[in-house]
Amino acid sequence: MTVTDKLRAAIVGSTGYGGVELIRLLQGHPDIEITSVISSSSAGAPIEEGFPHLTGIVQRNLDGVDAAEIAGRADVVFTATPSGVSAKLVPQLLEAGLKVVDLSGDFRLKDGAEYEQWYKHPAPPEAYLQQAVYGLCEVFGERAAGVDFVSNPGCYPTATLLGLIPALQAGWIKPDSIIIDAKSGVSGAGRGTSLTVHFAEINENFKTYKVNKHQHIPEIEQTLTEIAGEKVTVTFTTHLVPMTRGIMSTMYAGMSGGYSEQDFVDLYRKYYAGRPYVRIRDAGVLPATKEVSGSNYCDIGFATDARTGRVTVVSVIDNIVKGAAGQAIQNLNLMMGWEETRGLGYTPVYP
Repeated sequence: MTVTDKLRAAIVGSTGYGGVELIRLLQGHPDIEITSVISSSSAGAPIEEGFPHLTGIVQRNLDGVDAAEIAGRADVVFTATPSGVSAKLVPQLLEAGLKVVDLSGDFRLKDGAEYEQWYKHPAPPEAYLQQAVYGLCEVFGERAAGVDFVSNPGCYPTATLLGLIPALQAGWIKPDSIIIDAKSGVSGAGRGTSLTVHFAEINENFKTYKVNKHQHIPEIEQTLTEIAGEKVTVTFTTHLVPMTRGIMSTMYAGMSGGYSEQDFVDLYRKYYAGRPYVRIRDAGVLPATKEVSGSNYCDIGFATDARTGRVTVVSVIDNIVKGAAGQAIQNLNLMMGWEETRGLGYTPVYP
C-alpha cells in the first residue's frame, strides 16, 4: 500500500451479527475501506434493508459469494460464516491471493478427524488446517505477523483461555482439575430464529445447553494442551442468559501451592503487560459483563480459597467484539504490522 491507500476489505456473512459488527468497527479503522459486503442469502438487496441502523452509513447492495469476484474487489476477506461454509470458500480465497481472517470454527482445530467429530462437517484440506494461525492475540500474537491466514478463536475459548493460560503456564493450577462454567448472551446463537432464542422461551429464563458436547471443548483443550505440554481435558458447561451481549467464563481449578488473590493479580499483570485489551482487576474485585460491553476488552478477576485449595477465575468479554469482530480486526492489525489497537479504541458502553 502507498501512504494514501487503504486496505480493501470484504466481509462474507455481512447479514449476521459478527458480520454487521465488523462493519461497525471497520467504519472507524483509519487504514481500511470496506469495498464489499457479501451474503449468499440476500445478494442484490441493500444492506440497510436488513439493518436499518446502517441507513446513510453503508450504502451498498449485498454481493454474492464468488471467490473470483471478491478477489477483484478486496485485499483481505473476513469470513463470518456458519461452520462448513468457510471450509470450502477459504481455500479459494487464499488461492486467489487474498488475506483471510476466518471467524468460523472451520480452521481452529489442527486434527481434521477431531473437527469432523465435533462439528459434523467434512474437514477442510489438511494443508489449510496447518496453514491457519490460531489468532488468540494476547498469547500467540507474534505468530500472526506477516501471515496471510488467521483463524479467529471462538468466543467462549477467548474468554476461557485468556483466564486460564497464565496460571497454567506458571504451573499454579493442576491441569487435571479445570472446570469451566460459561454463560453467554443470546446474540451468541446468531441472528437466525429458533425456539431456543424465542423471547418467551429465554426471557426470565436460564438454560444449560450442549453439556459435554459443545464444539468449543476441543479448541480449549487443544490450546491448553499446547501450553501445559501435556494432555489437558476440561469439564465445560455452557449456559444461555437472557441478555443480548456478553460472556462470563467462571473457571475453577485446584492450586498447586498456597497462592493468594494478590499473587494471581501480580502474575497476570506481568503476563499481559503491554497487551492493552486484557485488564486485570485488583484483588477482591470481580468483573461483570456490562463493564466490557461494546468493546474489545477482556477483564479478569480472582478469588482464592485456602480451605479448598482452589482458585476461581472470572473472565468477561463482549462475545461479538472480543469474541468475534474485534479480535478479528486485532488479528488483521498484527498481520499487517500495524499497532494492534488501530480502529479498536472503543470505550465500553455503560450502562
